[in-house]
Amino acid sequence: MSAYTGGTSALDVLRLRRMTAEAGSATYTDADLIAAIERYPVADDDGYEPAAANWTATYDLARAATEIWEEKAASVAANFAFDADGASFQKQQQHEQYMRQARLYNSRRVSGAWESETIRDARRLAAPQVGNWNDPYE
Repeated sequence: MSAYTGGTSALDVLRLRRMTAEAGSATYTDADLIAAIERYPVADDDGYEPAAANWTATYDLARAATEIWEEKAASVAANFAFDADGASFQKQQQHEQYMRQARLYNSRRVSGAWESETIRDARRLAAPQVGNWNDPYE
């Protein structure tokens, strides 16, 4: 299992606080962080899915960290660069850094399983659709 999985214990909440640079609880309470963690259940170490009766509560902490960083980035999205009194202020850098952290933890999330179907008969392939699917005049 991924190194960024855990539960909702106090240690897991503390770990999420470190992952998101949220030292105090002024912005995110423990309950807020637990709610973020619980939005991303994953299969446990024994392979049981969240819907299974024997599932041990296991969550994707990296995905929860991504959510927090994206929220933090949204809160400073209106910041911008400006010049005043001969000085230059680059306030958008904070948003860029928050999004960089969001991408970092998003790349460390628990990977999902993708299923694909091989089409052996080319006649089963539909003709490609080109154009505006929402055009009411076609």
